[in-house]
Amino acid sequence: MKQDIPRCVIVVDDALPAGLAANAAAVLAVTVGARTPHVVGADLVDADGGTHPGLIPTGLPVLAAGADALPALRDRALDAGVDVVDFPAFGQQTTDYEAVRAHVATVPAAELRYLGLALQGSRRAVSRLTGGLALLR
Repeated sequence: MKQDIPRCVIVVDDALPAGLAANAAAVLAVTVGARTPHVVGADLVDADGGTHPGLIPTGLPVLAAGADALPALRDRALDAGVDVVDFPAFGQQTTDYEAVRAHVATVPAAELRYLGLALQGSRRAVSRLTGGLALLR
């Protein structure tokens, strides 16, 4: 039987301008890497013997969804046992991380808005959740 290889995808709000979408994807990717360092592959070695830091060997697609779809996608992913990293919208309104933490603490979970999500789990579960989403363009 074929092993279910872990999968990670990032889904961002399709209405974000390119720079803000790239920022959201980068913030989510850094957090995923910090939470799960095993997703990074072995270092790369060039023909001259120089080393280059390892990359995620399974790829990391950046998909798009409407802002209104992100909270429900987050909930479905959590219900499916998929690890979720979410990026609250307020995160791009300040460079003060403590202000983001304080703001999130005042908003009920059902009312949080997201710029993006990183989903990591079994290939099957993540594909079921994101199979209908297009690549971010």
